[in-house]
Order: sequence, then structure tokens, then C-alpha cells
Amino acid sequence: MSDTATPAATDTAPPATITFADFGLDPKIQKAVLEQGYTIPTPIQAQSIPHVLAGSDLMGAAQTGTGKTAAFVLPIIQKILRHASNSASPARHPIRALVLTPTRELAVQVAENAASYSKHTDLRAAVVYGGVDMKEQVAILRNGVEILIATPGRLLDHIGSKVANLSQVEILVLDEADRMLDMGFLPDLQRIINLIPAQRQTLLFSATFSPEIKKLAQSYLRTPVTVEVARQNAAADTVKQVVHMVSSADKQRAIVKVLEARTRAGLSRQCIIFTNSRLGCAKLSRALERDGIKAGAIHGDKSQGERTLTLDAFKSGAIEALVATDVAARGLDIPDMPCVINHELPYNAEDFIHRIGRTGRAGSKGDAIALVDASEKRLLDDIEKLMKRKLDVQPLPAGEPSQSRPSSSGYGSSSGSSSSRSAPAKMSDPFFYKSYEPSAASVSTADAAKPDEKKAGITPAKPAVGALLGGFKKK
Repeated sequence: MSDTATPAATDTAPPATITFADFGLDPKIQKAVLEQGYTIPTPIQAQSIPHVLAGSDLMGAAQTGTGKTAAFVLPIIQKILRHASNSASPARHPIRALVLTPTRELAVQVAENAASYSKHTDLRAAVVYGGVDMKEQVAILRNGVEILIATPGRLLDHIGSKVANLSQVEILVLDEADRMLDMGFLPDLQRIINLIPAQRQTLLFSATFSPEIKKLAQSYLRTPVTVEVARQNAAADTVKQVVHMVSSADKQRAIVKVLEARTRAGLSRQCIIFTNSRLGCAKLSRALERDGIKAGAIHGDKSQGERTLTLDAFKSGAIEALVATDVAARGLDIPDMPCVINHELPYNAEDFIHRIGRTGRAGSKGDAIALVDASEKRLLDDIEKLMKRKLDVQPLPAGEPSQSRPSSSGYGSSSGSSSSRSAPAKMSDPFFYKSYEPSAASVSTADAAKPDEKKAGITPAKPAVGALLGGFKKK
């Protein structure tokens, strides 16, 4: 394994003359993309796709919300299209591409993308993750799939049950690779990699790559190309960041004041509020409900059915404030999300970038508000050091005193109201910014691990996806 990387970085957008058609993609793939009204790739796509098509190992770094998923989904479909078969025999549909993700939500989104943009081909895509019964996933895997998206633990369960065979995998993708290479995932990851042929193509994508992670990643890559389309560890320019110095005891009241101020300014109250613990997440959600704010919580102790129902309610507007742990910091894409609030700063500075990356996506503008207690000053210093910039410290709305210097500018000026904000530009990444379509199926909120629970699939009227079941059916 070589530990050298060939940089291919630029901060500029691709010329307008570059389109998805210029990559030489199969007409079936181009048709699926064009049906969504997209022709222009984002910078990470424009620079990564040619390298992936050429067979290079790759490390791709770009700001959250710039379309990293498309940078590997498109070329994967193109590269394994030669294996497509309409045969019903499972033997004709072995796993050719494996995408590993750290969270269930990210796995589902990647799988939906893979299904949508391979819908005119005979390739099959599926997703497997924990928190739900394995029975439906087992049936889908036994029927055969070419593109498998998975969380590591559940994939190992299926491997142990002899229903997932990785001996014919040609392409391995680690999505949100910095988290995948975190020490907590390394043992499972190594077990999986040992089952994949050594002669494979490996792709790593993330918004952040620490020097330590870069060094560790070299053991999985062969002479990789490095694509960095923006300054490392930076938030999108469309995100306006504000810090309010608030004591821990006053943070709940501060959130209410912030949302009331946004309402007075004609801005949307919808927001994602990040906390560091599952218990704190649940308590804050209940407290906000008592304050008259429609709130819901998602965290690791929730069953997958409960998490899906809460996300559906949030996306439909029935919930204004989604209180979440870092389970929602990566992979959760809600188009035109106006605001993110950090109730607590994360212990890992890189997680801050992923959190605030839930807003300001696809060219839309958004606000990222951090409530910082004096005890969190060290965490704030780490974030500013990572981002190579000082964050704007302002007093709370309505003249609340700040523990630091005031600022004459108010937050929110970068964001229009939900009704007036322009729709994502058509040149945006089609894999990240499709309009949300509510599920036609109901999802049980009972404990997903119960054997007698009936799992529901997500079956929209358009190309159907069975995200909760782990399989995808094309029409």
C-alpha cells in the first residue's frame, strides 16, 4: 500500500459547460438524472467522478451539503452496469459495491439515491442496518443485490448468518469516513475489509479529515487521489454563525427567546437542536413542549420506527424543533433547513461542522446558533482553531445581556422566511436535494426489536423504495 496521495484540489466551481453527460455515463443513468431536472455537477462531483470512473482509489473532502454522495453513487452505477442482469437467479446478482455508513439515517439516504438513479437499469440496491428485525433484510439479500449500503454491525450479523457474501465486491466506499475510521468502528471495519478482495477500488468521503485519520486511511488505499474542493474543516459560506454566551441553566429559556425572535423577524421557527446526551435530548424536547414549542426527539435509544415517525413529522412541519444527538449530525438531509441550534457544543470540534452543515445546503442560506456556557469556552476555542476563524459573539435577542462583547448585527439576516426562500438551484446535487415525499406507509413506534412487530416499507408513488425493509423495488 502506498502512503502517498496525489492532490487534485480546487475551490472553484466547475465551468458551466461541464454536465453529467460529459462523464460518459450510460444513457440509462443520464435519463434518471435528467428526470430530476439536473445537468450540472457540483465541484466535488465534477472532480471526483472522472477519477472514480478511471479506477483510482480516492479521498474526497468537501463541505457538508455539497453533494458528496453523488460523487460515488453515479460512477458506481456506471462501473458495475456491465454486471446488470434481469435474471431472477440470486447467483446473477452478487454484491459488487459496498457502501458503509456510521448511522442508519445516512444509510437509508444513500440507498434511496442508489435506487433512484439506477431505476432504469437491472441493478438492485438494498440497505441493511440495526434496530429493526433482520427477517425482511435476509429475504432481500437472498434474492441478490449488486449495491449494498450498510452499517457495520448489522452487516456482520448478516455475514454471520451466511446471507451476505462479500467475495465479489469490486468497490468499497466509506461514507463519513472520519467517523468510520474512529476507533469505535475499527474492529468491525477490519473484519469486513478482510472479507473483501484485496484487488478492489476504495473510496473515502467526508466533510472532515484530521491528519490522524488521513494517516490511518492510507492502510486501506492504494496510491489514492485526494480531492478537496474547499478549505478543509470549513462550514459553507451560506451558513451565518452566531454565538450566544448563556449559562447552562438558562439555555432552555434562551432557545425559546431565539425562536420567538425568529418569529417576530418573519423567519421560520423550524430548527434542529443538538445536545450531547440521549437523556438531555429527551428532557429538552419535553421541556420545549411545555413552553409551547412543537418538539420531538431522536437519539440512539429510540427504535427505528420511532425515529422515522419523528423525522417524517419534522419534515412535514408538524414538529418545529427536532432535538437530536449526533445521530442526526451526519446524513440527515432536510431541504431548505433554516436553522441549527447547538444547545451544547460537541466534544469533538469536527462534529460541530457536521452539525451546522444541516443548514445552508444546496445554495440556500441558514443560521447556525451556538449557546455557550463559560465552562464550554475550551470547546469553543477548539472549534475556532479547527475552522481558522473567530465566531461572532452576540447578545441574546430582546436585549438579553451577553457574557461577552455585543455585536451590532443580528442573526437571521442571511436567511429569508421559509416561504420566501428560493428553491434549491437546479445545478444542485440531485442526490441530496430532492423534495421530500412523505411516506405512504405507517411505521410502528413499538420497540423495533420485538419479533412480532410488522415492519413497514417506504413506498412513494414514484420509483418505490423500501428503506425501512432494506430493499428497493423499481417500476
